[in-house]
Amino acid sequence: MKTHVTACLLAASVAGLTAASAEAATTLRMAHFWPGASAINQDLFKDWAQTIEEASDGELRIEMYPSGTLAKPDGIYEAAANGIADIGATAQGYTAGRFPLSQIVELPGVATNATQGACVLQTLYDDGHLDAEYEDTRPLFMFTTGPGGIHTIDTDVQLPADLEGLRIRRPTSVAGDILENMGASPVGMPAPDIYTAMQRGVIDGLSFPWEGMKVFRLNELTEHHTEVPFYSLIFVATMSQRTYDRLSPEQQAVIDDNSGMQWAENAGAVFDRLDREGKQEAAEAGHTIREIADPLQDADWQKPLQDGIDGYLAGLEERGLPGREVYEAALAASESCAAPQE
Repeated sequence: MKTHVTACLLAASVAGLTAASAEAATTLRMAHFWPGASAINQDLFKDWAQTIEEASDGELRIEMYPSGTLAKPDGIYEAAANGIADIGATAQGYTAGRFPLSQIVELPGVATNATQGACVLQTLYDDGHLDAEYEDTRPLFMFTTGPGGIHTIDTDVQLPADLEGLRIRRPTSVAGDILENMGASPVGMPAPDIYTAMQRGVIDGLSFPWEGMKVFRLNELTEHHTEVPFYSLIFVATMSQRTYDRLSPEQQAVIDDNSGMQWAENAGAVFDRLDREGKQEAAEAGHTIREIADPLQDADWQKPLQDGIDGYLAGLEERGLPGREVYEAALAASESCAAPQE
């Protein structure tokens, strides 16, 4: 009888400690717009969240809100800035004009794949070129897609002239300006809205990396793909400064140790893998895939892309921003950021 009582008391004690530990844990809400079942959520964000929990001995837990369930895609950064979300991951271009120097990394020719793009963007931030654009949050890591191309429902785009009059979803104003230079009619909308818009005939196609074609199931609706790498989309995973300030020094150290270049490159690796899978998916479906390997040196494609670069940088200079300086820094970072060979 005594043994049974002792066992009961021990079990109650353990249960009490477990409950106390659960109560002591700090839960951080993370908002993003990728589908919950996507590899971005499963293999990047959940992997990061698990690393945080393990490194903090369970004191920090990440509660994930994918698919824009806590904040809409174009409101995620603001949600992190205001503390509605403790952490937010989103595309800077969803908030037009707010991150003009960061979006230099979206220009054609800066990066050839997502790992290199993530390294370039994170390098610019680490070197202080982008500090003023993120004063209202605490960036954790930055990353990019691989280069985006053009995907259409039933138009085989071989030359810029083939885009004349087509309604093409553009991810950001930077890519939109270049699409307009090509003759397309850019249409802005968040990534989760594209599938329905294509089904309803609102748009004729889109500009996207292969990763997005797979993650958002858009290979189901398009049959023609033109690999003309004319932009990369940039992202930031960032934290509410107020949330960070409320953490203990030990918890802050866990966050700091899992921020920066390592996780930028981890993100890039996930995006590069998905690019390969997205292209393979389209090829296996028998789609038409055109490849323009180096459009900045291609007689047909060079002018609209170069005009887009020059126009964007000139617009920054008109605003008194060091556009050319940051662009040159981005190109230098592109050289130093090792691009994995296929």
